[in-house]
Amino acid sequence: MGFGDLKSPPGLQVLNDYLADKSYIEGYVPSQADVAVFEAVSGPLLADLCHSYEKEKASLPGVKKALGKYGPVDVEDTTGSGATDSKDDDDMDLFGSDDEEESEEVKRLREERLAQYESKKAKKPALVAKSSILLDVKPWDDETDMAKLEECVRSIQADGLVWGSSKLVPVGYGIKKLQIQCVVEDDKVGTDMLEEQITAFEDYVQSMDVAAFNKI
Repeated sequence: MGFGDLKSPPGLQVLNDYLADKSYIEGYVPSQADVAVFEAVSGPLLADLCHSYEKEKASLPGVKKALGKYGPVDVEDTTGSGATDSKDDDDMDLFGSDDEEESEEVKRLREERLAQYESKKAKKPALVAKSSILLDVKPWDDETDMAKLEECVRSIQADGLVWGSSKLVPVGYGIKKLQIQCVVEDDKVGTDMLEEQITAFEDYVQSMDVAAFNKI
């Protein structure tokens, strides 16, 4: 960024072209930008460079910056004013040195936080997948003792199995089936196991069907 060498006719021409459609270097009022550019111009101005002029320096607003900070962006600054800026940019370490050693305190704090996180993670209970199952248990005939049939079904106990409500549902010809609810942990109890154990009471149970199956 800049006008180039304002001590040469080419640089002055760049300045003149820049001011062709502007009243000031920056903004709409005279400022320290005008002072910086004016001071960079040496010797008498060329007669046809009518856009440049001098103002009272001290009374102008703004902060005077390096000359290379003003002007069109596509003009190389050959005055040397940009060198300092480049050096300042090189000296500025935005992210810290890769070789900088971490302090023992920083390491200790990080390790403590990691340990706390792992501890909380270990204590957090794992999500247990469960299902709600509605079973239809059918007797042999209308003479089957349904109270005894239900007693047999509820006698089945297993880790991850909880029996719920039940009712008798007519199926025809005076026969009623047992409809019973249960909640199971999927990893521990399956419908195959339930069917195997329920139909084992063959004196009372003809068959078992799954009427409804819902994940909880």
